[in-house]
Amino acid sequence: MSLLTILLQAAADLIPIAKMGAGLGAGLAAIGAGIGIGQIGRGAVESIARQPEAGGDIRSNMIVAAALIEGVAFFAIVVCLLIIFI
Repeated sequence: MSLLTILLQAAADLIPIAKMGAGLGAGLAAIGAGIGIGQIGRGAVESIARQPEAGGDIRSNMIVAAALIEGVAFFAIVVCLLIIFI
């Protein structure tokens, strides 16, 4: 038996574990994004409460930061789903 055959067999045996890990990764990405966006919202509300005149700038920065976090989380979930279904 060649080394390649042994490696392919080992990889085939680990596919269910890889799929379980991908599902866990997708869940963690969604939870992390939720926590991150919650922290951004909390900080923005506290900042607007302290300086109401800067509310527009704070709100626009909050939306940009939340969109970046959402994009990273979406990318992580798509990668995990590709691992599960391919």
